[in-house]
Amino acid sequence: MEKLKADQLVWEGADCAVVVAHPDDETLWAGGTILLHPEAKWTVVTLCRKSDNDRARRFFRALEKLGAAGSMGDLSDGPEQAPMDIREVQDTIAQLLPPRSFELVITHGLWGEYTRHVRHEETCKAVIALRTSERLFAKRMWQFAYEDGGGQYLPRFVKDADRIIRLPEDIWAKKYHIVTDIYGFTPDSFEARTTPRVEAFWCFSRDKKCNLELSKPEEKKDESISSI
Repeated sequence: MEKLKADQLVWEGADCAVVVAHPDDETLWAGGTILLHPEAKWTVVTLCRKSDNDRARRFFRALEKLGAAGSMGDLSDGPEQAPMDIREVQDTIAQLLPPRSFELVITHGLWGEYTRHVRHEETCKAVIALRTSERLFAKRMWQFAYEDGGGQYLPRFVKDADRIIRLPEDIWAKKYHIVTDIYGFTPDSFEARTTPRVEAFWCFSRDKKCNLELSKPEEKKDESISSI
């Protein structure tokens, strides 16, 4: 079941891209959406870990399961999370994405999906800047809509997001398989326990632009969705 406030999207033959910071982000936050729409042409790019041979191998195996093409960058991903020059992040995205117009580009939220990973936030800001400057042509942009109450609980979908997709059990099972069997995260890992059964997005069309000056929404406690 899908709650839809955004404009309708015709998936058949649509060029769609997913731009993420790390291999596995594409599956965690949007893998169900990709699997639900094999009729679209999916391209996935990740900005980090190209030189990590094991993670790179797993990323391309994941793309096979998702029915997507893709490529990897090798931006710094150290534990210190030192901020990067946003222009370098933009240039990396521009180099990795095929030079064509996209019906839809999906990326991280402005404040990430949990507390806190700087690369997620930088990736979102870079995609917005590329689209605003028309270095990236995308009719629509969706941002992952998840929050963790400032680290109080595992990431959950934002209940007032523009697009909310409750995944069928078989689609969620395929997504969970990629997270655990392809990427190798154990059942008790953050990634496996987080794997959302509901995917949610903030949606921006040509006429609805993303404002980088928006303030972060107030986090809400809601124990009713603790199992998601």
